[in-house]
Amino acid sequence: MDTAHSLEEHRAALTGHCYRMLGSAAEADDAVQETMVRAWRNLDRFEQRASLRTWLYRIATRVCLDALSENSRRMRPMETGPVGTVNDTLTTRPGSYWLEPIPDALAVPADADPAERLMLRQSIRLAFVAALQHLPPKQRAVLLLTEVLGWSAAETAESLDTSVASVNSALQRARATLATHDLTQARAPLSDAQSTLVDQYVEAFERYDVTALTQLLHQDATLSMPPYSLWLRGHEAISAWLLGRGSGCRGSRLVPTLACGSPAFGQYRPGSEPGQPHQPWALIVLELSGDRITAMNSFLDTAALFPRFGLPKELAP
Repeated sequence: MDTAHSLEEHRAALTGHCYRMLGSAAEADDAVQETMVRAWRNLDRFEQRASLRTWLYRIATRVCLDALSENSRRMRPMETGPVGTVNDTLTTRPGSYWLEPIPDALAVPADADPAERLMLRQSIRLAFVAALQHLPPKQRAVLLLTEVLGWSAAETAESLDTSVASVNSALQRARATLATHDLTQARAPLSDAQSTLVDQYVEAFERYDVTALTQLLHQDATLSMPPYSLWLRGHEAISAWLLGRGSGCRGSRLVPTLACGSPAFGQYRPGSEPGQPHQPWALIVLELSGDRITAMNSFLDTAALFPRFGLPKELAP
């Protein structure tokens, strides 16, 4: 097997790792590309004392640390300000400000065993990656190398050119920070009942039965729409939005995909004239807990997101 192919086999694993570090699918792609370039240039230094994937993880971690400043983090609308109302002015922030979704297929290796696959999918959940963004870059790296990849403190210290004591200290601080975030949703795999819940969501959304849709939501469910800063909470506000300023979504169709270890959909709204194709509107990523949907995250940058997810440019009417 040629060396270039050997490197390429690890692209998904590295993309997932860089996404957890950076919170951006586009930046993760760039970091992985830089990792491949550095690896190719330094193949003569690869002494095979560790596996090729381990060596590549080390390079990728350094690339990400180089890209991050001490205060670098991407956010979700719920972290930027208080809950809004349906009458609030819509303000936007640059794409570089927001946490981005990533396709499962690009971030989870196809050759992972079932237990590893479950762990890797859980660790790209929006809630988990958002919590990671609250950690300084070095703590972020230490936590991911030890908790997600299962490296020892000694292996992590060698990778980061630091001491075992420093790694253990950083890990302790990182765990303390994550303990302040509710990551229950980031740990639970999708149950059969939740799969049924998702099917009910699709049916209600495409019928635009807002009453039925609202009944599927947790009482404190949130609705967010990056790049808008506005976010809403609760049945009354979400229902009022869908029936008011968001009513252009009536008649939408949903195409299923997987994003951030969660059920997701490409949303296509009807064309401006009868008989015209449905047009891309949002990538919806759902978050669930128990028997209810806790968050509807509608990412509106379809020009960047739909090609990355392999979603069609439009849908026939």
